[in-house]
Amino acid sequence: MELRILWYFLAVAREENFTKAAMSLNVSQPALSRQIAQLEDELGKPLFVRSSHCIVLTDAGLLLKRRAEEILSLEDKIRREFSEGSDEISGELAFGCGENMGMRELAEKLAAFKRLNPKITYRIYSAIADDIKFRLDQGILDFGLMSEPVEILHYDFVRIKTVEHWGILVKSDNPLAAKSSVTPQDLTTVPLYIPWRTTMRSEVSAWLSDCAEKITVAGTYNLPGNITHLVKLENAAAITVEKLYNYDGLTFVPFEKANPMTSVLAWKKSANLSPSAKAFVDFFKG
Repeated sequence: MELRILWYFLAVAREENFTKAAMSLNVSQPALSRQIAQLEDELGKPLFVRSSHCIVLTDAGLLLKRRAEEILSLEDKIRREFSEGSDEISGELAFGCGENMGMRELAEKLAAFKRLNPKITYRIYSAIADDIKFRLDQGILDFGLMSEPVEILHYDFVRIKTVEHWGILVKSDNPLAAKSSVTPQDLTTVPLYIPWRTTMRSEVSAWLSDCAEKITVAGTYNLPGNITHLVKLENAAAITVEKLYNYDGLTFVPFEKANPMTSVLAWKKSANLSPSAKAFVDFFKG
């Protein structure tokens, strides 16, 4: 399978139309249709559901779209790394980042490193930790900003100094918003949206202790940005950690007597870091 065919496939998936995709690729529509048909024959599965109005991806097509994006992103990363000059730090560094306060500290390091190495560029990918780990393992990302704990046998890392605190987001007119901190018993009085990551849920359950069985779970989420809309519309709360920014109409209230949470900047232990990535690690540690 040629990389060129993956580019063709992604163009069709993006445009949902063979004619428009062919125009964007500067190839003929019949030639593009033949290439996609050959790709479907090679994989043994239909990739598109075709109709007179548009085409949509099948389940197999959705899977291939994700894998094609990963492959082409890695191919681009390889080209950038091998284009780096030997006498200066250049090229692209790819970071996967969750939504946490550690991003502020990382951003300061990135800005300072770029001042010293102006030919460096950054690609920032926002996602949950599981997605970041997958992309680190595939070599798509150089670094991942993640909450502890991390698998020390699998990743090298440097610890972020910023300390975060567990708590809840509630509407500012909710009685809990007036408290300086909330107890496990307080959370039995309001429906809760909780993180779906197993490690985070375990930490929250440990803090809730005996009250864990008494809470009402309204739902789960991965990144808190979207769940805030439901919190605003319902008399509910979202268990989360303190964030970089404020949400209008919502108040963050920390847990009482909860262990703080720390983050790390991690990279795959077996990875052969590029010269620019090695330079960044040395800079960050220094």
